[in-house]
Amino acid sequence: MPETNLGFTNRQVSTVTGLTHRQLQYWRKTDLVAPSRHTRGGHARYSFTDLVALRAAKQLLDAGISLRHIRRSIVSLQRLLPTLEQPLAELSIVATGDVVLVFHEGVAFEAVTGQEWILPLAELHRQLVRLGIQTDQRMPQQGELFAGMGRPARKRRPERAAIGGKHSDDSLPARSRRRG
Repeated sequence: MPETNLGFTNRQVSTVTGLTHRQLQYWRKTDLVAPSRHTRGGHARYSFTDLVALRAAKQLLDAGISLRHIRRSIVSLQRLLPTLEQPLAELSIVATGDVVLVFHEGVAFEAVTGQEWILPLAELHRQLVRLGIQTDQRMPQQGELFAGMGRPARKRRPERAAIGGKHSDDSLPARSRRRG
């Protein structure tokens, strides 16, 4: 294979992801996301999958998730789902405040603990309707259920980071944000 087809250079990766050369070097050195290829001369080359993982890590950082928490999440995900090689590129991940949620095979769980996270609100509502129980209250959004837990919520940017190797699930209700 010609050297030009080995992957993306550091300069190209910086342009595409918005990461600095220093961040790329640090993440490579600490194995957060390392380039999967090298030229015969030893120069790093990133694959498309590496780009997805880098953008996912950057979006998690931009959403306020600490680098330490991202690393712990990756280690935990590789333990919980041993067939994964690059969780940041292979899974759909959503950052909600200081919680990193992972969507895998129709189940949502917290990345570090592996605990299933989503309370099926629509299913509960359907059960109330089936039982003939009327309520004049509107059905709360998932994030509203947890808004009062823990510390008071701080004002944050309204968007959430949604990262998906396979897909991005924009149909999820907005979640409350907390900062830890």
